[in-house]
Amino acid sequence: MLAFLKKREYTIEKMQNLPCFQWEFVQEARTMKTLLVVVDYQVDFVCGTLGFDGAAQLDDRICQAIRRQRQAGGDVCFTLDSHSESYLETQEGRNLPVLHCVKHTPGWALFGSVAALRRESDPIFEKQTFGSLSLAEYVRKIGYDQITLVGLVSNMCVLSNAVLVKSALPEAQICVDCACTASFDAGLHEKALDILEGLQIQLLNRG
Repeated sequence: MLAFLKKREYTIEKMQNLPCFQWEFVQEARTMKTLLVVVDYQVDFVCGTLGFDGAAQLDDRICQAIRRQRQAGGDVCFTLDSHSESYLETQEGRNLPVLHCVKHTPGWALFGSVAALRRESDPIFEKQTFGSLSLAEYVRKIGYDQITLVGLVSNMCVLSNAVLVKSALPEAQICVDCACTASFDAGLHEKALDILEGLQIQLLNRG
C-alpha cells in the first residue's frame, strides 16, 4: 500500500474501491503533516573552509529528496549556519578555530542545485550554533507528524537538530536520511548514526 501511494498511482475512483481499512490508510497518509529539513547544505561545508570529500555528491540526492517531498505535498525548510567576523572569539570558534559561514559571504550560501530549489516560501532558520531552537519551536507549533532531516554534518548539526525536533515532538516520527548526510570523519559519522538510532530516530537508507 505504501509503495502504491509513493508512486502516486491512485485516483479518487481507485481509492473508493479499496477495502475500508486501506481507504482509511490513504486518508491518513493524505492528511499527515510532513517536513523535510535541509541542514546547513552550504558552500563552506561542501567545498569551502570546512568542505570535505563526498559532500558535493550529496547535492543530487538532496535535490531528489526535496522534489519527492514537494510532489507528496509536504513542507521543506532550511537551516543556515550563520556567523559574524567575530566567530573566532566565541566558545565554538575557540574550539573549532576555522572561520566559516560568515553571513552574506559566498561560503554562507546554499550550495549547488539545492540552492536553486529553495522557494521564497520555504522557512529558513539562521543559527549561530549547532542546533536551532527556533526550528524546534516552529515544528512544535505546526505539529508535524513526520520530519526527515538531510544535510551536513551528520555528527554535528544534523544530530543536534534531530535531537531538538525529537524533543519538541516526541510522538512524531523523526527520521534521518543516511543517503543524504555525511561527515568529514567516517568513524564519527557511523557513531552519530548509532546515537540517533538509540534515541529512537529512524534511519533511512543506512547502507
